[in-house]
Amino acid sequence: MATKPKVLLLGKIEHAHESWKSLSNLADLVSSQAQGRAEFLEECKAGRWDGVKAIYRTFDSMEITGRFDSELVPLLPGSVEFVCHNGAGYDQVDVNACSDRKIKVSHTPGTVNDCTADVNMFLILGALRGFNPGMLSIREGNWRGHPLPPLGHDPEGKTLGIVGMGGIGRNLKKKCDAFSMKIIYHNRKRLSEELAGGAAYVSFEELLRTSDVISLNLPLNKDTRHKISTREFEMMKKGVVIVNTARGAIIDEAALVKALDSDQVASVGLDVYEDEPKIHPGLMSNPRVILVPHMGTWTAETQCAMEECNISNVRSAVQDGVLLNLVPEQVDLEK
Repeated sequence: MATKPKVLLLGKIEHAHESWKSLSNLADLVSSQAQGRAEFLEECKAGRWDGVKAIYRTFDSMEITGRFDSELVPLLPGSVEFVCHNGAGYDQVDVNACSDRKIKVSHTPGTVNDCTADVNMFLILGALRGFNPGMLSIREGNWRGHPLPPLGHDPEGKTLGIVGMGGIGRNLKKKCDAFSMKIIYHNRKRLSEELAGGAAYVSFEELLRTSDVISLNLPLNKDTRHKISTREFEMMKKGVVIVNTARGAIIDEAALVKALDSDQVASVGLDVYEDEPKIHPGLMSNPRVILVPHMGTWTAETQCAMEECNISNVRSAVQDGVLLNLVPEQVDLEK
């Protein structure tokens, strides 16, 4: 009788328990007991995970293993063919290091689009309307505060610049249409008219110069780290509003604090941070910054959908040898 392949779980299954258990018909399900990166690396070196074909990893498993980088990936056993990451963003996994080992990587696009765009919309409205100072004052028993906070602004007629019109950006565009905002966008590639849905494609520089509100909806990689820094802030309209639900390191937070202090940036809405869970003290202390602790996908429905999607990737990997949601950087590995 052929030996079943193994599937290694890094992190926890919180919702899709039955779907996870159903994988036991195809593979032996194993999990790590490591309490940190050093222990996990020792497990790898000791051959603990020999025979593992696919790895299911969660965002929170970063606390156990650290980043899947050029140190960790070469220590994985030769049997590993797939890393299935539970998340739309996968900057925790060094795709190049995996590609060097011919290890294919999947993520969970689509499952997070609506939920994250909802948080995006919340932050846009909150930052534009300037709600945060009042929300802080009322909890201190000072009603709207003394002196009164500056008047906010209506979204109607404002130009929203979306940097990264993927699934989340396109979903956000539809929501902002309901508020009669003018939508422009910048992507690496111009979208078809159907996908753009009426949003106008502009250069990155034009988007910075002409937007009243800028929303960051692009992945974090070596090309997008600190994509928004001092030079970019100087190009923006004075009094611009910035919202980030993508990854914190896309913004140079030290430069953002200076732009806020100079009033170049009027207000900010953030769900992600450069060194989370640590937050720059200049952001923490500024009442014009709305802070949400990385809750863009924090709903029961979305968390369950993400787990189901990732389990489907594992099942397809073990059963058919292919991933349903291969990351874009690895499309050539399928050829």
